Amino acid sequence: MTEGTGRRGGLRRELRFWEAVALSIAIMAPGAAMALNGTATAGLVGRAVPLVFALAAVGILFVSYAFIRLTSYFSHAGSVYALSGATLGPRAGFFSGWALLGTYLCFTAGSTAEVGLFGQEFLASAGLPGIDWVIISLVAAALIWLLAYGDVRVVTRALLTMEGLTVALILVLVAVIFARLFGGTAPEGQQFTLSAFTLPGGVDFGTVGLATVFGLLAFAGFEGAASLGEETDNPRRNIPRAIAAAVLTMGLFYVVVMLAQTLGFGVGNGGPERFAGSSSPLGELSTGFIGPGMAVAINFGVMVSAFASALGTATAGSRMLFALCRDGFLSRRLGETSARTGAPANALAVVMAVGTVSFVILRIGGVSAVNAFFYPATIGVLSLLVAYVVTNVGALRFLFTSRRVPTWEAVFPLVGLAVLLYVLYRNVFPTPDFPFNLFPYVVGAWLLVGLGTVLFVPGLARRIGANLAERE
Repeated sequence: MTEGTGRRGGLRRELRFWEAVALSIAIMAPGAAMALNGTATAGLVGRAVPLVFALAAVGILFVSYAFIRLTSYFSHAGSVYALSGATLGPRAGFFSGWALLGTYLCFTAGSTAEVGLFGQEFLASAGLPGIDWVIISLVAAALIWLLAYGDVRVVTRALLTMEGLTVALILVLVAVIFARLFGGTAPEGQQFTLSAFTLPGGVDFGTVGLATVFGLLAFAGFEGAASLGEETDNPRRNIPRAIAAAVLTMGLFYVVVMLAQTLGFGVGNGGPERFAGSSSPLGELSTGFIGPGMAVAINFGVMVSAFASALGTATAGSRMLFALCRDGFLSRRLGETSARTGAPANALAVVMAVGTVSFVILRIGGVSAVNAFFYPATIGVLSLLVAYVVTNVGALRFLFTSRRVPTWEAVFPLVGLAVLLYVLYRNVFPTPDFPFNLFPYVVGAWLLVGLGTVLFVPGLARRIGANLAERE
């Protein structure tokens, strides 16, 4: 037994509402999302980027309904593992949890690589000597491991502080952009206009649907607070509120920031093309509207946001693996917590080892920092969507067959399922370019391993069902 561990199921209930919110927001990584997701969207819909993110925010509200409702009935460290297990049975629960575990493993690898990517951007903007991104990422991984091993209250408060810093810097930039737009002093004569919420000529609704995928992906991880169900005070009240708060606040934040970026580059005279072709839109706008010093601060903030995201996914992923192993999967040693900090230390070691080895292998293979983020992130998102689909199906069965909530509310999970299935479809068809065309097969193989495990490992489903029933 690892020194300092040995308590089975010993998570400590010591978190408050805002600390649960922090985990969901950290996994979504709003700072990093605003630095990356708008460019691809602008390349598809031009000036209508804010419209796309508004549609994505509405879509994710429907998707999140299942999590908000179900976490008011069930509180468990396994998140979708317990939500799907309680509503559809232990086999569906394990399958859903396995899918989300794959997501958190991939997100931990990708977000840690992203720290290296934005770390290089920060050093370059500050005029400091460059460092290979993998070195920065390895240092970040060590710090993430150290923080995630500690008291979960310290982790969640650190997440809130880090993302709060980045969001504050971005909001300062947004305020300056709007002030100069309204005051008529924008760098290239840009003006405030609501035409960013209308489609430019030649853009059809099919293209809007494809672009909305990028908006939806900015919300990936909103369910993170559900993994703190055994560590949050009054979880059946606070966890649903935390998920709802994260979705609503980040939805508003995304729309406002994307409007500021779109108007900052301009809705005409090549502005959308400059936005789409920018490698660092927030940095460029900071330089143009405020000065190079702000660009340095923004790049630092985005690096911190990526770090917070990796810390958040490592925290959530360790709790998912802990919950699965506590109920009989692999080794029960992975279902133990540290006697000193209460963290699932052994499960965390596995999550961090897998994440670190993954981005190191990508670096050895000559993969750039950008793709070392996008490759695992894409794989993780595909697996995440499957977990969301199973959870929404479970919500339909649990909430409406027994009339626990008004029948008219069924429209929420039904629309949520339609949104999820559409996003899955658009990530697979038409067939993307290499190597992205291989990623659905990678996810399929991972899911088949999980399905085979719960179907053919003797007694696993029975133990899962018994333990879920006992805890609920």
